[in-house]
Amino acid sequence: MQPISRKLSLALLRRFEPVIHYTAGEQFFPMDVEPYVRFSSLWVFRPGENSEMLVEEGQLTLETLAQPRSDSPGSVLYLKFIEPLDLAEMASAQLPWKREEERGGKFRPDRARLARVGYISRIADALYSLMLFARGRVPGDTAAAAALAYEKMLKEDNRFLYHGRVVRQGDWVTLQYWFFYAFNSWRSGFSGANDHESDWEMICIYLAEIEDEEDAAAQEASEKKDHEKITDLEEARAAEDEEVAAAVKKFRPEWVAYASHDYSGDDLRRRWDDPEIQKVGEHVIIYAGAGSHASYFSQGEYLTEVEMPLVTPLVRGLNWMKKFMREKVGLYLGGDEQSSILHIPFVDYARGDGLCIGPQQEVEWDDPSLISPPPAWVSEYRGLWGLYARDPFNGENAPAGPMYNRDGTTRRSWYDPVGWAGLDKVLPSEKTLDAVEAHMEALKERRSELEEDIERENKALTGLGVEVEAMREQPHLSEVRKARQQQLDELSAKVERLRAELASNNALLESLALRSRQLRNGDFGPPRAHINRAHTPTTTENERIGRITEIWAAISVSVLLFVFIWAILFARSYLIHSFVLIILAFAFLEATFRHRLVNLISSLGIILALIASGVLLFQFFWYWVALVTLMVGGYILFDNLRELAH
Repeated sequence: MQPISRKLSLALLRRFEPVIHYTAGEQFFPMDVEPYVRFSSLWVFRPGENSEMLVEEGQLTLETLAQPRSDSPGSVLYLKFIEPLDLAEMASAQLPWKREEERGGKFRPDRARLARVGYISRIADALYSLMLFARGRVPGDTAAAAALAYEKMLKEDNRFLYHGRVVRQGDWVTLQYWFFYAFNSWRSGFSGANDHESDWEMICIYLAEIEDEEDAAAQEASEKKDHEKITDLEEARAAEDEEVAAAVKKFRPEWVAYASHDYSGDDLRRRWDDPEIQKVGEHVIIYAGAGSHASYFSQGEYLTEVEMPLVTPLVRGLNWMKKFMREKVGLYLGGDEQSSILHIPFVDYARGDGLCIGPQQEVEWDDPSLISPPPAWVSEYRGLWGLYARDPFNGENAPAGPMYNRDGTTRRSWYDPVGWAGLDKVLPSEKTLDAVEAHMEALKERRSELEEDIERENKALTGLGVEVEAMREQPHLSEVRKARQQQLDELSAKVERLRAELASNNALLESLALRSRQLRNGDFGPPRAHINRAHTPTTTENERIGRITEIWAAISVSVLLFVFIWAILFARSYLIHSFVLIILAFAFLEATFRHRLVNLISSLGIILALIASGVLLFQFFWYWVALVTLMVGGYILFDNLRELAH
């Protein structure tokens, strides 16, 4: 396959470039990396040493950033974008907020975050907040400092652009739209999980190329003819533009995948005809998370759960137990095996009520920065694009560039964009029918082979059966008969496998024949059949959270701890009884506020029944064993006598 030219790459990117809807209150928008790098300094951290500045602010360029640098094992190369603010700067930092409110509206937080989850998740959330003091976290005033620095950069370069990449992989042509933000203000601006300098986000659009051999031959002949005739430079450029315009029309979008936090695989992508995908013409709409800049297909508020690494083994154990109880025992414990009560809840606001950037919007994209083939600042710089906060959980550390992970390894979305979205097992629609029919032909050939093998082996099998039967009453042939019997058993098992494969082959052929008929009729199946766990926004209808519930969720953990301390200090003689009563009382209040009192009573009834059963078994163990044994023996006797009578 021929590589995609620069002009064609830019034309494809512009044809399908997305529209991004931001949440009111968002301060940072996609920008060019050059001014950010110019406003930054380059540092290196070596274990056991203080960080060292390698290039100071104002001296750093994309060219110097790409210069190869070697260092000791464990060292971390990173950019530093901002410095802490003094009081005067903090006061003036309110100006960017006000300007952003005028442009994108004011953010109004949702008070129901903690009310959406239970006690243990709230306790985990409180522990997470306390851990911020012990972590190498970004200081609290960094968001304000970043806003001031971003305001200065906008005065010099007030452009909104993306960094585009076009790559051909197998049967797909992937358009990657990389969005660079100067700062991630999810925690400080929107009560999210983290803040960090810089942010890289991305979406992919997967195109199928429509071209047959006649078109290719005609195109090649036309190019050769034009090359021979055209001598004027302007005419040559005009002809090239016409060729690019014609080539762009030969690509059809079939899938879209949005990067969202750490999700990957089939759940990331949607088929082009999926009703969840909203479009302006051929331009898909992205709803960006407030501060986090994660990409979503639908407008709304997304409950995102973060797992603390310290409790990962416990979480895996609980998930396994929930899955076992549901699949083996038939007892549903709520949620699914991938969720956990130990997750920390955060809300990602993708309301889409703020600034809109894209075609036919209030702000349109400037000319994109093409990063295919990758420039040196993409391929050579493996460090972080912002402050290395030495956060052991990485949440406060800046990300690496579009090509690399934080540890310097290559991102899968870069070297395998098709597999990253689970499309490596999917063909473009026009090639699917040919693949189905080719597979049917291969299966038919295999069926013929199987039928011949079964017929041949079955003849050998019956021959061995005759020999074994003939030697059964001949003692002097006992050793030979044993050998023949072993051959007979092995051949019988082989014939059984061949017949099973033939049956499976025939069933698969029937399915493929049905699929072939559907494809010929233009039916490509349900657009969402590949999705296992779609990340959908929460709504007020399914949450039903009132103001009192919100207040209770905010104070419940603290009140619970205060009551426990009161019991320890003033009711130590009845400590166990006090703890049980406190837990029951708080469970009752929680269920009442969340309208789940009936579920609580049912659960308590089941628990009490299990406890009572255990006590009875413990107290009267041998009597129960004897009674059950007698009942089982009586039933077996009855069943056997009934069979004998018939």
